[in-house]
Amino acid sequence: MPITTRRHALVATLAFCTALGAAAQGAYPNKPIRVIVPFAAGSTTDIIARAIADKMGASMGQTLVIDNRGGASGTIGQQAVATAAPDGYTIMIHSSSHTVSPSTFAKLPFDTVGDFAGVTPISSLPNALVISPSKNIKTLKDLIAAAKAKPGSVNFASAGQGSATHLNAEKFKMAANIDATNIPFKGSAEAVTEVLAGRVDYYFSPIAPVIGQIKDGQLLALAVGSPKRAAALPDVPTTAEAGVPGSEFNFWIGMMAPAKTPRDIVNRLHDEVVKALASPEVKERFLKLGADAWTLKPEQFDAYIKEEIASNAKLVKAAGLTPQ
Repeated sequence: MPITTRRHALVATLAFCTALGAAAQGAYPNKPIRVIVPFAAGSTTDIIARAIADKMGASMGQTLVIDNRGGASGTIGQQAVATAAPDGYTIMIHSSSHTVSPSTFAKLPFDTVGDFAGVTPISSLPNALVISPSKNIKTLKDLIAAAKAKPGSVNFASAGQGSATHLNAEKFKMAANIDATNIPFKGSAEAVTEVLAGRVDYYFSPIAPVIGQIKDGQLLALAVGSPKRAAALPDVPTTAEAGVPGSEFNFWIGMMAPAKTPRDIVNRLHDEVVKALASPEVKERFLKLGADAWTLKPEQFDAYIKEEIASNAKLVKAAGLTPQ
């Protein structure tokens, strides 16, 4: 073979190998993906994140590694994602407290909108307004009537100031135009105990911790605070259906990535979440958790987050919460 021909062949071979290497390097994903959960292991957000990550990993051919970064109401984990490389190998599964923190913190080390790219919501977790049968209140209208008959005499439990259970109750209180006092507890377990005992009047509880007591009659579910009925309690009306329009509160868990993550990667992650949610195993797990699958396109999720930050700011102000 002439020298010139051999040289051309060598150049062509090198170019081909370089192209293959570039393609292999650019294939996504080609290494494990870190999923930051800004809450402790065992939390509802963590449980849902693990259920989704297992299915996505099997589909994508790479492990999705859960990295729990709890603390400071989720802001420690949020900051870790906001400053991560936007390459699709660090993502976040967080709750709707992402849209509350701009109002409950005087200053954040990141931009809640500008530093994140929405991938999709994963689930909506309705809260059930539960009350002890000993109160002799059968419907939501009965509760409102009792509160209006003696203003300030009714109280409600919450799992802490600014929690989803607190904000849900505040939104209901404002929409129903009643005067009710918040009794904050360290978590749902204490709140449920006090409502069961009748020492606190009602509680917007996550469904999973109370579904057993609802089914055996220890607690009565007057309504769910979500925009639509909960799959786990299909016969229980929403607060809006029960006569209180404007009381809907949507507690959700969703996936986000650092801003500037390539759109094709964001879309791939979105599609993989949708695929995972369709699996029978995830559907069964969600039903036990009282969670409803819920997705939006990335651009729709971004718009939803902006809208919810604004609406939660009004709610936090109305509830009289002081930014930390």
